[in-house]
This record gives sequence, structure tokens and C-alpha cells, in this order.
Amino acid sequence: MKLLNKINRVLVSAIVLASIINPVMAEGQKSLASTLEVFAFPQKGQDSSQQSQDEAECYNWAVSNSGSDPFNLQKQKVANAEQAEIDKARAAQTGQGAGAGGAVRGAVVGAVIGEIVDDDSSKGAAVGATLGLVKNRRKARRAKKQATAQAEQNAQSAASATEGQILNFKKAFSVCLEAKSYLVKY
Repeated sequence: MKLLNKINRVLVSAIVLASIINPVMAEGQKSLASTLEVFAFPQKGQDSSQQSQDEAECYNWAVSNSGSDPFNLQKQKVANAEQAEIDKARAAQTGQGAGAGGAVRGAVVGAVIGEIVDDDSSKGAAVGATLGLVKNRRKARRAKKQATAQAEQNAQSAASATEGQILNFKKAFSVCLEAKSYLVKY
């Protein structure tokens, strides 16, 4: 994690250096702030190279003070979404084949009861198998619903946590830019 933060800081420094060497941004090229969906307007006439330098300093300050790096959080968000899909797929497979196990257990119990009650284990086995099948299928459906709901809740919880971290970073980034005389909205 620390290595990724250092790499991101080096990349930000490279962006700053490139903007100092070429102060006029190419058309369509975004600043660091706008890439983060934070919009900063210079209130004291800062030129684009000064703004890029200020944004890079504020980025590093915000990472240090919020404990979050938005570029790493975006990667984490994608990984969380992929994990959520895997969890949902596993939940969809929950309880498959459960009816057969119930049928076998029901047949055994039904055969014993049928033999005891009217000396006909085959009727008891058939009834027991049917009841066992139905019972286990219902149980498997409930388990599948619960697993699916849990997977969905986990995915929402992870997404919410990541969004909260991104928001905290943007707040820190904005405070820093405002201290450097920029009007900031996000």
C-alpha cells in the first residue's frame, strides 16, 4: 500500500513537472483536480502551471491527512464489484441438489415408519421421499435467498465505505486548495 502511495506521488510530481515545462494544457487534457471531479477556480489569477503545482501539493496533503488515495480507492471499488459478482454467483448455487438428499433421508424414515405402521415399507418410503424432497427444496430456497441478500448487503456496504473515503479525500483536497486561494466545488 505504501509503495502504491509513493508511486502515485511520483506520478503526481511528474504531472506537475510536465505542466511546469508546458504551462499551456493541451485541449481536452484534464487537470488533476478535474480528474478527481473537483473543480477549482483560481481566485488570485494563478496560471495553469501554478494551479497544477498547488493541486499536486494538495493531493499529497489530502492523501496524508485523509488516509485515502482516490486512485487506489477506484481500484478497490472495481475489485469490490468483482467480488460482489462472485458472491452472488455462489449464492445462486446455494442449495443445488438439496432435494435429492432430502428425498433419500425421507425415504429411509418413511420406509421404517411404513414398515412399523402397516407392514408396507414401499408406500412409506415413497411418501417419505416426497416429503423429504419438498422440505429440503424449501429449505434450500430460503438459504439461497438469505445468501443472495447477504451478498447484496456486503456489496452495498463495501461500495458505501469506498464512497465515504473518496468524499473525505475530496473534502481534504478542497480545504487545501481553498487555503491556496481557489474557489472549489465537488
